[in-house]
Amino acid sequence: MKKFAIILAGNGVYDGAEIQEVVLTMLAIKQQSCDYQCFAPDIPQHHVINHLNGEEMNETRNVLIESARIARGDIKNLSEFNVYDFDALIFPGGFGVAKNLCSIAFDGAKASVNEEVSKAVIKMHKNKKPIGALCIAPALIAKIIGNGLNVTVGQDEATANTIEQMGAIHIETDHGDVVLDEENLIFTSPCYMLDANISQIYDGAYNTVEAMIKMMD
Repeated sequence: MKKFAIILAGNGVYDGAEIQEVVLTMLAIKQQSCDYQCFAPDIPQHHVINHLNGEEMNETRNVLIESARIARGDIKNLSEFNVYDFDALIFPGGFGVAKNLCSIAFDGAKASVNEEVSKAVIKMHKNKKPIGALCIAPALIAKIIGNGLNVTVGQDEATANTIEQMGAIHIETDHGDVVLDEENLIFTSPCYMLDANISQIYDGAYNTVEAMIKMMD
């Protein structure tokens, strides 16, 4: 059975992982007779956002602990990730990707990337294993790999410009579309970077997972 590693960035679209994208990615993996293990870095969140009003809250949270909410506790510290245990790696979106896993939300093309996240991507890439990224996560992959990489965040011009400043190439797409960079085995889909509904998010997650499975040995 093929196994995916899913890297999460917290819990909630504005300061963590986008919950619907995570859950539908899990569902897509299971529906296609594969398995997954969730991971997250054991680090503080950049900040905490009230998801009712969008305001910052005066509290601190931990990315691994918050991610465990979505994974129902079945999650590992990203420091435990072993490239040889998995056939593929996938990142659901959510602003936590751009705030906790890297600093693209604040620093744009000059962003830094969490060392454990960078190591996981680079090791999978060097071992020619598929890497998927949904929503804003393609910008993270562009920052790590760059060098003419083809990715998509849909039709978001500002993020597309940032991606190209990081050395990647942005491809404009619509709901459910998947951009495959065949040379690098990178699969990206826009999901909630577009004005989408949950059915369209499922299409993006399912199509990305399906395309990744087809490229596995």
